[in-house]
Amino acid sequence: MIHYRIQPLRPEAHLFAVEIQVPSPTPEGQAFAMPAWIPGSYMIRDFARHVVAFDAHCNGQPLPWRKLDKHTWQLAPASGAVTVRLEVYAWDLSVRGAHLDTTHGYFNGSCVFLAAKGHEDQPCEVDILAPEGAAYATWQLATGMPRLSGGALGFGRFRADNYDALIDYPVEMGHFTHATFEACGVPHQVVLSGRHRADMARLCRDLKPICEQHIRLFGEPAPMQDYVFMTLVTGDGYGGLEHRNSTSLMCARSDLPRLTDAPDQVREGYRNYLGLCSHEYFHSWNIKRIKPEAFTPFDLNQEVYTELLWAFEGITSYYDDLALVRSGLITPQSYLELLGQTISRVQRGSGTTRQTVTESSFDAWTRFYKQDENAPNAIVSYYAKGALVALALDLTLRDLTQEEASLDDLMRLLWQRYGQTGDGVPERGIQALAEELAGQPLDDFFNLALYSTDPLPLADLLHARGVALNWRAPASHADNGGKPAVTTPVNLGVRLAEDPLGARIGVAYDQGAAMAAGLSAGDVIVALDGLKTDARKLDDQLAAYQPGERISVHAFRRDELMSFTVTLAPGEATLACLTLDPDGLTDSGRRWLGQA
Repeated sequence: MIHYRIQPLRPEAHLFAVEIQVPSPTPEGQAFAMPAWIPGSYMIRDFARHVVAFDAHCNGQPLPWRKLDKHTWQLAPASGAVTVRLEVYAWDLSVRGAHLDTTHGYFNGSCVFLAAKGHEDQPCEVDILAPEGAAYATWQLATGMPRLSGGALGFGRFRADNYDALIDYPVEMGHFTHATFEACGVPHQVVLSGRHRADMARLCRDLKPICEQHIRLFGEPAPMQDYVFMTLVTGDGYGGLEHRNSTSLMCARSDLPRLTDAPDQVREGYRNYLGLCSHEYFHSWNIKRIKPEAFTPFDLNQEVYTELLWAFEGITSYYDDLALVRSGLITPQSYLELLGQTISRVQRGSGTTRQTVTESSFDAWTRFYKQDENAPNAIVSYYAKGALVALALDLTLRDLTQEEASLDDLMRLLWQRYGQTGDGVPERGIQALAEELAGQPLDDFFNLALYSTDPLPLADLLHARGVALNWRAPASHADNGGKPAVTTPVNLGVRLAEDPLGARIGVAYDQGAAMAAGLSAGDVIVALDGLKTDARKLDDQLAAYQPGERISVHAFRRDELMSFTVTLAPGEATLACLTLDPDGLTDSGRRWLGQA
């Protein structure tokens, strides 16, 4: 048994004290390592850089050690059990790292727990202690880690089957709001940390059918005995990371349901939050248990490459919103709005013509997770494009089999063949299962969808379901598509953000009027034709101009005021809007959206 102990040492200094005891160290000297990345977030993060103190002991005496590389420590040979103590700096307010202050503590095991090399398969016990001092006497603790001691929401001793399991149970501590519900007989907890005025009863009531939708898709019983949704509520946060029986989320306060909302009202922000919860919950099957062969097992010391992230993130991104309409939480038209936004995200930049979705998957480590201001012009998202591939595959299977098979059946096959057996999915394994369901080769589909940048036949596939795919130009520089709108006569071809000085260019799209005139991402537009402007006013000011007119634009680049002459042009028709045909969804469309 490997024993760990973790306690907030000095919350005001953002330090966790961590201890690990190995009763039978390797004879040549025990080595310890900290992961370089965390499963579900494909970028080298070098968590060991946050270790600010390290020492080792054996039988109460100091034990010499040396560092082998950036995240590996080697101890001298020892005559008995060894104990390592370290201090970890925790000031990463995200779902991937560790964060500690006087209001709360949070950590993923990947950033605080060392692996005892050669002992990774041994069971672990973990003592999680509250900070010392009266100010922390009422702190609570939430985690999906199996408990050995301590009351519900209390500190105590926990267990994990091995090191991989240990680092897959995030922990939240402090003062938080807590509620529970059951889905298909499985107890679920909802934990909200941070200031909020959320309707907890409504949140539980809405999460229940989403969870049941996913459980029943793959088949009961659920693969987890319990589940924890833990969310850090901030002013403008958004994000999530999946774990084996929990998820860590961040959201904006305005995204949560309010006590003043109408019972059937699902505001846009709340819809996005429910979609995020749905996304991470679907990952309980699709990536936590159904994994690429390259991830079986994970090598957390270095990058691990696969072309399959389009499926594990893209298929999940397809089902996250689909579950909202299938469970009755949103209307088909609301779902089509979300789908139109996904199509628009893919089409808006020219990256979709320069990178295939499998290349995007493979290059996640160096490109998708390290995006710069030119990303929309250079790469395609395996989340968004992968969701569209999943949509096309779903509707194609339905067409080829006269509705006898669909992506639902493919996911169940993946669960039976790979998720339940622990085997990894080969790089071409999804195509093989799809062909098994279709009863014919699908080379043409997969070559188009995965290995080319040619557009998917979405218009025809959707038309057969009673849905029309329409294209339009932006109605503003903040337009995300998805809805019908009156478009503006001209558009600079940029994505804007607010700035104290004016309107900051976040992205300058290829072929846009701004880029053609020499404006770049990072420039802050301060005046149009001599009139002061900002991100809120700019669209209204441009509405007075016609395509082909020339306009002077003043902008700061760093601390230099520069002048540009922009020849105005109409916006490109790159935003999608899906509408129902006059007769509504076809029978096939109703089955697709769970309305039959």
